[in-house]
Amino acid sequence: MRVLITIFVGLIVGVVAKLLMPGRDPGGFIVTILLGIGGAVVARWIGRQLGWYGPGQPAGFFASVGGAMIILFIYHLIRRAKNRV
Repeated sequence: MRVLITIFVGLIVGVVAKLLMPGRDPGGFIVTILLGIGGAVVARWIGRQLGWYGPGQPAGFFASVGGAMIILFIYHLIRRAKNRV
């Protein structure tokens, strides 16, 4: 059940991040889920480094969206650099 909840929340986070981030975004359904889950991982790592989250504490929804937006931003930078070459 926990895996299904993770997938569902990942989908919601990925969709919100794609809506907030301008530009063309990669992939479809699966990539959006992975983007949301990756955003939560990034947000948790940054939160742990800054002392916001303790051990075993998950990142919040808004932090996860921010993490997903960071991933999209990096994707756009790489894509832009690749198109220039």
